[in-house]
Amino acid sequence: MKKILMSTLFLLFISLLSACGRDEDILRVGMDLSYPPFETIEDGEPTGISVDVAYMLGEYLGREVEIVNTDFGSMIPSLNSGEIDIIIGSMSITEDRKQSVNFSDPYFYFKIISLVNQDFADAHGIDEDSSIDDLLAIDEAEFAGIVAQVSTQIPTDLGKNVTEFTELSTAIQSVSQGTSDILLMSSFPVTNGHRAHPDSTLVIWDPIQSSPIGMAVEKGNDDLLAQANEFIATMHDEGGAYDTLRGRWDEDIEALLERYGLEFFIDE
Repeated sequence: MKKILMSTLFLLFISLLSACGRDEDILRVGMDLSYPPFETIEDGEPTGISVDVAYMLGEYLGREVEIVNTDFGSMIPSLNSGEIDIIIGSMSITEDRKQSVNFSDPYFYFKIISLVNQDFADAHGIDEDSSIDDLLAIDEAEFAGIVAQVSTQIPTDLGKNVTEFTELSTAIQSVSQGTSDILLMSSFPVTNGHRAHPDSTLVIWDPIQSSPIGMAVEKGNDDLLAQANEFIATMHDEGGAYDTLRGRWDEDIEALLERYGLEFFIDE
Protein backbone atom coordinates (compact mmCIF):
# COMPACT_ATOMS: atom_id res chain seq x y z
CA MET A 1 0.00 0.00 0.00
CA LYS A 2 2.85 2.34 0.88
CA LYS A 3 4.53 1.61 -2.45
CA ILE A 4 1.33 2.48 -4.33
CA LEU A 5 0.94 5.69 -2.34
CA MET A 6 4.58 6.69 -2.94
CA SER A 7 4.25 5.96 -6.68
CA THR A 8 1.09 8.07 -6.88
CA LEU A 9 2.73 10.96 -5.03
CA PHE A 10 5.80 10.73 -7.29
CA LEU A 11 3.70 10.89 -10.45
CA LEU A 12 1.77 13.84 -9.03
CA PHE A 13 5.04 15.60 -8.22
CA ILE A 14 6.36 15.05 -11.74
CA SER A 15 3.10 16.39 -13.21
CA LEU A 16 3.22 19.49 -11.04
CA LEU A 17 6.89 20.04 -11.85
CA SER A 18 6.13 19.85 -15.56
CA ALA A 19 3.26 22.31 -15.23
CA CYS A 20 5.40 24.71 -13.24
CA GLY A 21 8.06 24.59 -15.94
CA ARG A 22 5.61 25.73 -18.59
CA ASP A 23 5.23 29.45 -19.15
CA GLU A 24 1.47 29.97 -19.29
CA ASP A 25 2.00 33.46 -20.73
CA ILE A 26 3.32 31.92 -23.96
CA LEU A 27 0.77 30.78 -26.53
CA ARG A 28 2.28 27.89 -28.47
CA VAL A 29 0.78 27.94 -31.96
CA GLY A 30 1.15 24.90 -34.21
CA MET A 31 1.33 25.25 -37.98
CA ASP A 32 3.12 23.53 -40.86
CA LEU A 33 5.51 26.11 -42.32
CA SER A 34 5.45 24.49 -45.76
CA TYR A 35 2.55 26.35 -47.37
CA PRO A 36 3.37 29.89 -48.53
CA PRO A 37 2.05 32.53 -48.41
CA PHE A 38 -0.02 31.38 -45.42
CA GLU A 39 2.66 29.48 -43.52
CA THR A 40 6.34 29.51 -44.47
CA ILE A 41 9.87 30.42 -43.37
CA GLU A 42 11.98 33.29 -44.67
CA ASP A 43 15.48 34.03 -43.41
CA GLY A 44 14.97 31.43 -40.71
CA GLU A 45 11.84 33.08 -39.31
CA PRO A 46 8.16 32.08 -39.59
CA THR A 47 6.18 34.34 -41.88
CA GLY A 48 2.88 34.35 -43.71
CA ILE A 49 -0.79 35.18 -43.32
CA SER A 50 -1.43 32.55 -40.64
CA VAL A 51 1.67 33.71 -38.77
CA ASP A 52 0.27 37.26 -38.77
CA VAL A 53 -3.08 35.97 -37.50
CA ALA A 54 -1.33 34.07 -34.70
CA TYR A 55 0.58 37.16 -33.57
CA MET A 56 -2.58 39.27 -33.74
CA LEU A 57 -4.40 36.72 -31.57
CA GLY A 58 -1.49 36.81 -29.12
CA GLU A 59 -1.66 40.60 -28.99
CA TYR A 60 -5.43 40.43 -28.42
CA LEU A 61 -4.90 37.98 -25.53
CA GLY A 62 -1.87 39.77 -24.11
CA ARG A 63 0.26 36.64 -24.57
CA GLU A 64 3.60 36.09 -26.25
CA VAL A 65 3.34 33.77 -29.26
CA GLU A 66 5.69 30.91 -30.06
CA ILE A 67 5.25 29.44 -33.54
CA VAL A 68 5.83 25.67 -33.42
CA ASN A 69 6.61 24.24 -36.85
CA THR A 70 4.62 20.99 -36.95
CA ASP A 71 4.00 18.55 -39.79
CA PHE A 72 0.37 18.93 -40.85
CA GLY A 73 -0.51 15.31 -40.12
CA SER A 74 0.97 15.61 -36.62
CA MET A 75 -0.77 18.82 -35.55
CA ILE A 76 -3.80 17.25 -33.88
CA PRO A 77 -1.71 14.66 -31.97
CA SER A 78 0.66 17.47 -30.92
CA LEU A 79 -2.30 19.52 -29.70
CA ASN A 80 -3.78 16.66 -27.70
CA SER A 81 -0.42 15.71 -26.18
CA GLY A 82 0.07 19.27 -24.91
CA GLU A 83 3.00 20.16 -27.15
CA ILE A 84 1.02 23.09 -28.59
CA ASP A 85 -1.92 25.11 -27.29
CA ILE A 86 -3.75 25.94 -30.51
CA ILE A 87 -3.61 25.16 -34.23
CA ILE A 88 -3.69 28.13 -36.60
CA GLY A 89 -2.54 26.35 -39.71
CA SER A 90 -5.02 26.44 -42.60
CA MET A 91 -6.90 23.47 -41.14
CA SER A 92 -10.32 22.77 -42.64
CA ILE A 93 -13.17 22.17 -40.22
CA THR A 94 -14.39 18.62 -40.85
CA GLU A 95 -16.70 16.26 -38.98
CA ASP A 96 -13.89 13.74 -38.63
CA ARG A 97 -11.53 16.24 -37.03
CA LYS A 98 -14.29 17.44 -34.71
CA GLN A 99 -14.09 14.05 -33.02
CA SER A 100 -10.56 14.89 -31.83
CA VAL A 101 -10.51 18.68 -31.31
CA ASN A 102 -12.80 21.66 -30.83
CA PHE A 103 -12.84 24.20 -33.65
CA SER A 104 -13.37 27.92 -33.49
CA ASP A 105 -15.71 29.77 -35.80
CA PRO A 106 -14.33 29.92 -39.37
CA TYR A 107 -11.99 32.84 -40.06
CA PHE A 108 -11.03 31.96 -43.65
CA TYR A 109 -12.66 29.99 -46.45
CA PHE A 110 -10.37 28.08 -48.80
CA LYS A 111 -11.78 27.43 -52.25
CA ILE A 112 -10.89 23.91 -53.30
CA ILE A 113 -9.83 24.06 -56.96
CA SER A 114 -8.20 21.55 -59.31
CA LEU A 115 -4.76 20.85 -60.73
CA VAL A 116 -5.28 18.72 -63.84
CA ASN A 117 -2.90 16.81 -66.07
CA GLN A 118 -2.79 18.62 -69.43
CA ASP A 119 -2.93 15.49 -71.61
CA PHE A 120 -5.91 14.21 -69.61
CA ALA A 121 -7.63 17.58 -69.99
CA ASP A 122 -7.01 17.67 -73.75
CA ALA A 123 -8.33 14.13 -74.15
CA HIS A 124 -11.60 15.06 -72.43
CA GLY A 125 -12.14 18.58 -73.78
CA ILE A 126 -11.32 20.30 -70.48
CA ASP A 127 -9.81 23.81 -70.20
CA GLU A 128 -9.37 26.35 -67.40
CA ASP A 129 -12.89 27.69 -67.91
CA SER A 130 -14.52 24.26 -67.56
CA SER A 131 -16.75 23.68 -64.58
CA ILE A 132 -16.01 21.31 -61.72
CA ASP A 133 -19.07 19.33 -62.83
CA ASP A 134 -17.43 18.78 -66.23
CA LEU A 135 -14.36 17.42 -64.45
CA LEU A 136 -16.23 15.16 -62.02
CA ALA A 137 -18.31 13.71 -64.84
CA ILE A 138 -15.21 11.89 -66.15
CA ASP A 139 -15.65 8.51 -64.46
CA GLU A 140 -12.20 7.13 -65.23
CA ALA A 141 -10.34 10.05 -63.62
CA GLU A 142 -7.62 9.09 -61.14
CA PHE A 143 -7.19 11.47 -58.21
CA ALA A 144 -4.11 12.29 -56.16
CA GLY A 145 -4.59 13.16 -52.48
CA ILE A 146 -2.53 14.04 -49.42
CA VAL A 147 -2.86 11.83 -46.34
CA ALA A 148 -5.30 13.27 -43.75
CA GLN A 149 -6.25 16.25 -45.94
CA VAL A 150 -9.38 17.27 -47.84
CA SER A 151 -7.62 16.46 -51.12
CA THR A 152 -8.13 12.80 -50.20
CA GLN A 153 -11.40 13.13 -48.31
CA ILE A 154 -13.40 14.92 -51.02
CA PRO A 155 -12.79 12.53 -53.94
CA THR A 156 -13.07 9.53 -51.60
CA ASP A 157 -16.48 10.74 -50.43
CA LEU A 158 -17.47 11.06 -54.10
CA GLY A 159 -16.50 7.44 -54.76
CA LYS A 160 -13.49 8.33 -56.92
CA ASN A 161 -10.24 6.39 -57.19
CA VAL A 162 -7.63 8.13 -55.02
CA THR A 163 -3.90 7.51 -54.61
CA GLU A 164 -2.67 8.96 -51.32
CA PHE A 165 0.69 10.68 -50.94
CA THR A 166 2.49 11.90 -47.84
CA GLU A 167 4.14 14.83 -49.61
CA LEU A 168 2.48 17.59 -51.64
CA SER A 169 5.39 17.73 -54.08
CA THR A 170 4.98 14.02 -54.88
CA ALA A 171 1.25 14.41 -55.48
CA ILE A 172 1.87 17.35 -57.81
CA GLN A 173 4.54 15.40 -59.66
CA SER A 174 2.10 12.52 -60.06
CA VAL A 175 -0.38 14.82 -61.81
CA SER A 176 2.34 16.41 -63.91
CA GLN A 177 3.58 13.02 -65.09
CA GLY A 178 0.09 11.67 -65.72
CA THR A 179 0.20 8.94 -63.08
CA SER A 180 -2.75 10.78 -61.55
CA ASP A 181 -5.16 13.03 -63.40
CA ILE A 182 -6.50 15.48 -60.80
CA LEU A 183 -5.47 16.99 -57.47
CA LEU A 184 -8.14 18.87 -55.51
CA MET A 185 -6.60 21.37 -53.10
CA SER A 186 -6.74 24.96 -51.98
CA SER A 187 -5.54 27.64 -54.34
CA PHE A 188 -1.85 28.13 -53.59
CA PRO A 189 -0.72 24.49 -53.74
CA VAL A 190 -2.64 24.16 -57.02
CA THR A 191 -1.32 27.36 -58.62
CA ASN A 192 2.22 26.74 -57.36
CA GLY A 193 2.04 23.23 -58.79
CA HIS A 194 0.97 24.64 -62.14
CA ARG A 195 3.80 27.18 -62.12
CA ALA A 196 6.27 24.40 -61.49
CA HIS A 197 4.82 22.37 -64.39
CA PRO A 198 3.20 24.88 -66.78
CA ASP A 199 3.34 22.64 -69.87
CA SER A 200 1.96 19.46 -68.30
CA THR A 201 -0.79 20.82 -66.02
CA LEU A 202 -3.59 23.37 -65.96
CA VAL A 203 -5.80 24.94 -63.28
CA ILE A 204 -9.59 24.60 -63.14
CA TRP A 205 -10.69 27.67 -61.16
CA ASP A 206 -14.31 26.65 -60.57
CA PRO A 207 -14.25 25.45 -56.93
CA ILE A 208 -15.71 22.16 -55.83
CA GLN A 209 -16.41 23.64 -52.40
CA SER A 210 -15.51 26.45 -50.04
CA SER A 211 -13.77 24.84 -47.09
CA PRO A 212 -14.11 26.65 -43.72
CA ILE A 213 -10.82 27.16 -41.90
CA GLY A 214 -10.81 27.28 -38.10
CA MET A 215 -8.47 27.43 -35.15
CA ALA A 216 -8.38 24.19 -33.17
CA VAL A 217 -7.96 23.66 -29.42
CA GLU A 218 -7.88 20.57 -27.25
CA LYS A 219 -11.28 19.34 -26.14
CA GLY A 220 -12.09 20.83 -22.76
CA ASN A 221 -10.06 23.99 -23.31
CA ASP A 222 -13.23 26.09 -23.35
CA ASP A 223 -11.56 29.29 -22.17
CA LEU A 224 -9.09 29.45 -25.06
CA LEU A 225 -11.83 28.49 -27.52
CA ALA A 226 -14.02 31.33 -26.29
CA GLN A 227 -11.10 33.77 -26.51
CA ALA A 228 -10.31 32.65 -30.06
CA ASN A 229 -13.94 33.18 -31.10
CA GLU A 230 -14.00 36.62 -29.47
CA PHE A 231 -10.91 37.57 -31.49
CA ILE A 232 -12.35 36.17 -34.73
CA ALA A 233 -15.52 38.24 -34.17
CA THR A 234 -13.35 41.41 -34.28
CA MET A 235 -11.53 40.56 -37.50
CA HIS A 236 -14.10 42.36 -39.70
CA ASP A 237 -13.95 45.53 -37.59
CA GLU A 238 -12.66 48.70 -39.23
CA GLY A 239 -8.92 48.69 -38.73
CA GLY A 240 -9.16 45.07 -37.60
CA ALA A 241 -7.24 41.98 -38.63
CA TYR A 242 -8.67 41.69 -42.14
CA ASP A 243 -7.84 45.30 -42.96
CA THR A 244 -4.29 44.74 -41.74
CA LEU A 245 -3.95 41.52 -43.72
CA ARG A 246 -5.31 43.15 -46.89
CA GLY A 247 -2.70 45.88 -46.61
CA ARG A 248 0.12 43.38 -46.16
CA TRP A 249 -0.87 40.58 -48.53
CA ASP A 250 -3.34 41.66 -51.26
CA GLU A 251 -0.67 42.43 -53.87
CA ASP A 252 1.22 39.21 -53.16
CA ILE A 253 -1.94 37.13 -53.43
CA GLU A 254 -3.03 38.79 -56.66
CA ALA A 255 0.41 38.08 -58.14
CA LEU A 256 0.10 34.43 -57.19
CA LEU A 257 -3.56 33.84 -58.09
CA GLU A 258 -3.67 36.05 -61.19
CA ARG A 259 -7.22 37.26 -60.55
CA TYR A 260 -7.95 37.16 -56.82
CA GLY A 261 -6.89 38.95 -53.64
CA LEU A 262 -7.47 38.25 -49.97
CA GLU A 263 -11.26 38.47 -50.44
CA PHE A 264 -10.96 35.08 -52.14
CA PHE A 265 -10.40 33.65 -48.64
CA ILE A 266 -12.58 35.90 -46.48
CA ASP A 267 -15.89 35.45 -48.24
CA GLU A 268 -17.60 32.06 -48.09
